[in-house]
Amino acid sequence: MASGWVGWAVTGVLLVLQTFVDVVPDGPWGSAAIGRGGLGLIGLGCLYLAWFRRTFGDGFLPTVDRWQDPRSTWPTVVAAGLVALLLARASGLGWMPAVWPEPAGLVLSLIGLLLLLNGLYVAAVVHVLDEEE
Repeated sequence: MASGWVGWAVTGVLLVLQTFVDVVPDGPWGSAAIGRGGLGLIGLGCLYLAWFRRTFGDGFLPTVDRWQDPRSTWPTVVAAGLVALLLARASGLGWMPAVWPEPAGLVLSLIGLLLLLNGLYVAAVVHVLDEEE
């Protein structure tokens, strides 16, 4: 199981790191930024798959039945989402390092909102929609 996620992680790290340097050709659209951004998003997808495969084994959707203890871990997921949203806000205000790509705030917002949505979904399932209580 350990080797299934390493390739995804290495690929993801390399693709995300290339967004910080100008190594992608301009392409037919005349802008290397489009290529760097697209490859960076693919890299984030690879990093997500690496994390998921390392954590859950296979698949790519974090359904509640895969969680070991959803009642105690959903607040951590919600907190991580809020931190990502705060970092996105800091990026929009210009508080982040200048080496970050310009759309970093948008990407952080996407990640934060997805984490927040997943954490709140799990909270609803284990507390509000729980049929055992």
